[in-house]
Amino acid sequence: MSKREYAIVDIETTGGRASRSRITEIGIVIFDGEKVTETYETLLDPEQYIPAGIVELTGITQEMVAGQPKFHEVARRIVELTDGRIFVAHNAKFDYGFLRAEFGRLGYTFSRRQLCTVRLARKCFPGLKSYSLGNLIKHFGIEVDARHRALADAQATTDLLARCLAGEDCAEEARRLINHGIKETRLPKQIKLEQIMEIPEDTGVYYFHDAKGDVVYVGKSTNIRKRIAQHFNDHTSKGSRIAEKVADITYEVTGSELVALLLESEEIKRLQPRINRAQRGKRFSHAIHSYVNERGFRCFDVVRNTAQARKELDIISEYPSISRAKGRLNFVRKHLELCSAFTNIYPSKSACFHYHLKQCRGGCAGEEAPETYNLRAEDARLHLRNVFDDDFLLFDCGRTHDEASVILVEEGKYQGFGYIDKEQCHDLATAIDSVKRSVTYPDTARIIQRYVSEKGGKMVNLRSGKVVR
Repeated sequence: MSKREYAIVDIETTGGRASRSRITEIGIVIFDGEKVTETYETLLDPEQYIPAGIVELTGITQEMVAGQPKFHEVARRIVELTDGRIFVAHNAKFDYGFLRAEFGRLGYTFSRRQLCTVRLARKCFPGLKSYSLGNLIKHFGIEVDARHRALADAQATTDLLARCLAGEDCAEEARRLINHGIKETRLPKQIKLEQIMEIPEDTGVYYFHDAKGDVVYVGKSTNIRKRIAQHFNDHTSKGSRIAEKVADITYEVTGSELVALLLESEEIKRLQPRINRAQRGKRFSHAIHSYVNERGFRCFDVVRNTAQARKELDIISEYPSISRAKGRLNFVRKHLELCSAFTNIYPSKSACFHYHLKQCRGGCAGEEAPETYNLRAEDARLHLRNVFDDDFLLFDCGRTHDEASVILVEEGKYQGFGYIDKEQCHDLATAIDSVKRSVTYPDTARIIQRYVSEKGGKMVNLRSGKVVR
């Protein structure tokens, strides 16, 4: 099969989110760069309700999909038609994402080299007001039998692709987009483009090895292949060091972004890769402690993280350097409008530096009562803590559709992660047994806290067995 063959795909769906919506129709055109060699189309039973707005847009009704094949019945045919070909779509992220989600529900990883005709058209035909398929059809006078039907739109996209490939510069731009912008001449000698293209587009951790097999860099991404490709397009000194040192690439799919973050942090500390700078520290030399002063205000300060300090002071978080500790404390001070005297950022016995800048509400100047100030200070204490008050299990997505990841926090600290079948999530004993224990570092707590605050997750308290969020 020619490497220049394209599978131009268009789908119609029940909605805009691949995680909850389903495909109602798919059209595929096989194009060899000069002519169409095959077409395929079918309606699909989405096994869910089609909203009225979608019916109005596509003309595909509930009655039309009744009795049509379900996705699993045509999955093999889709694999055959797209295998070894460039996956092309207008806004490829949408169509490709839906197909990956559908295949994921079947336990299959769908991975193809892609080309988005929206991005390609922007390069080939600059200056247009819109690059929607409808506008491009109108601009070029492309004949279409039925807009917003899968095969008709796939055929229109094929016409657009042919126009793009007709120009030599645009053909080269297409190759660049297909290869994630990688120029093969920039790749390390031992790394081939095909090797990168075989890396999954899943969430996980990747390792760059030197000629001796030693790990020189560890990273994580929600799309491993794309992130690795970006490294080899990086013209900075870091990118040059990677290109110079890398002789092999390995990876571990995690499914969960949180697990990837935790595994990356652990592996950097364990392997001490030469090119990684952040997260290497195993020792946390400084800490933030909290106390209440003689005026009744809750205060914070950065101290050396010694055994004596941990015994005598209320240590709430630990850091690898004094600058990191002060930087974090200053960030929280600014966010919650705390006093720089009470956080010892700028020690003062009277009105603090930030009071004069109107960034402090005046506790230091006698204009705010301790009771009011301490409400924000307690919030700051929670923001700064890297020890958990409760023991819990956090459930996140797994490496397959039927799997869940399990993150365990026990005795106030992160203990490790594991994987179980989704149906076993209610069995806390099984979930705990699935966890592979890890070395605990203070920064893992911040990773979990930040992730949960931004993206949530199912959290179950180990003592009560109740879902707490």
